[in-house]
Amino acid sequence: MDKKRHIILSVAASALFTTLEAIAMMISSGIKPIEVVMLILLLVVQAVVLYVMFQKIIIGNIARVYAAGTPVAPTSDKEHDKGHDKEKNDMSLDTIIAEVNEDVAKWAKDRTREIALLKDNEKYRKEFLGNVSHELKTPLFNIQGYINTLIDSGLEDQDINMKYLDRAEKNVARLIKIVEDLGTISKFEAGALKLIIENFDIKKSIEDVIEFYEIKAKTRNITLSLSSAPTGAAMCKGDKEKIYEVLSNLVVNSINYGKENGHTTIGVFDIGNKWLIEVQDDGIGIEESHLQRVFERFFRVDKSRSSQTGGTGLGLSIVKHIIEAHGELITVKSKINEGTTFSFTLKKAE
Repeated sequence: MDKKRHIILSVAASALFTTLEAIAMMISSGIKPIEVVMLILLLVVQAVVLYVMFQKIIIGNIARVYAAGTPVAPTSDKEHDKGHDKEKNDMSLDTIIAEVNEDVAKWAKDRTREIALLKDNEKYRKEFLGNVSHELKTPLFNIQGYINTLIDSGLEDQDINMKYLDRAEKNVARLIKIVEDLGTISKFEAGALKLIIENFDIKKSIEDVIEFYEIKAKTRNITLSLSSAPTGAAMCKGDKEKIYEVLSNLVVNSINYGKENGHTTIGVFDIGNKWLIEVQDDGIGIEESHLQRVFERFFRVDKSRSSQTGGTGLGLSIVKHIIEAHGELITVKSKINEGTTFSFTLKKAE
């Protein structure tokens, strides 16, 4: 019964703190007063529930302490029996005090952890909304500018109208890509995107990616190569298309952030029942303080370079979700002006 009460108390406290956060957010956002009033009424109800449960659990246990401290009438005239009864009563008192202390400490610790989590979530929410707004605003403003120019005077000029229509189309494509990438991440997080698991040759997938992006790499005089791979096929188990997407994102990332006349090498290593795949470049590198954030949505190490490459800022986040959906791990190590290496594992085919 005490366990059920503890659970109810925890839920009531969680609801109370969540409602407080919601009221603060709604007031700062200019929400209608009637909606704030409804939340305040809900807050009062939750506070009452929390008080009642607190009284039953904590105050109830304190009452037990006092009850346990009441002298016990001796049932025998022998001093041995008196001492035995007193010792038993003292043990019961110590046990109840310990239980109360433990309950209070656990409740306080859980609430502190929950408050910290709510603050972190709120910070992440604000940062994410700001990033989404920025990423969508840039192409939208570009499209608006091109259309306004065409409306004002550019429709009659064949050279201007085709150039601006082409630029507007590229910005529309970027908007679509951002929305699609966000949808992909949301599906992974909701568990709605299912993998199509099959056996395939990871070496062949790497070779296909190198061939596809070879022309893009030549624009910056970067060479792409497969190295440190087994002589035969490297059969693995996974979603072939999704792993191709992972390799594509990592290779494009190495081209965008690599140095002129640089190199990107992809290695496949045998580590028992798995393959270790590494994508290594000799580019600008990433500061150590940023390594823990490179897989976050919209996080960009070099914002000026990112705006030139036209990426969505979601590629590495998608990569991480795909690898984790396979039950595997992806890591990154980097040194400034020396390069970056992304590594992930895949199970071998059975």
